[in-house]
Amino acid sequence: MTKAKISLVLRLLAVGSTAAAIAVMVTSHETAKVLNLSFDAKYSYTSAFVYFVIAEAIAGGYSLVSLLLSCKPVFWRLVMMMDVVIAMLLSSSIQLHHAGWLPICGQVPKFCDQLTGALIAGFVAAAIYLVLLLCSLRSLFALKP
Repeated sequence: MTKAKISLVLRLLAVGSTAAAIAVMVTSHETAKVLNLSFDAKYSYTSAFVYFVIAEAIAGGYSLVSLLLSCKPVFWRLVMMMDVVIAMLLSSSIQLHHAGWLPICGQVPKFCDQLTGALIAGFVAAAIYLVLLLCSLRSLFALKP
């Protein structure tokens, strides 16, 4: 398989995983009752979750645009630099363990399961971008005979 085909497949996988992460996170909602008081658990109540959705949306949008640009050799270096930025953005967005949502998981398990699923999809997207970067760096530093 050529470098262009591998890049195309990886970028399509990145679009899919970011879309899945967004869909799962945005639809996460659960209501719980504690001591006759009900409370809602939504992703939009925590800024870390909102950041996660925004970062995944930016990465997904960029992945779609880069599908068109990565085929043209003129934009190859720009795409590689932007891949670094997107990989950093995605890796920062999956750092949700500081969001403070683990203590409430006993009360809203469905909500926490959805968050975990979204986090896994986000981690897959970050891993895909890492592989894209490794492929780009390999071709950049490849010794030509």
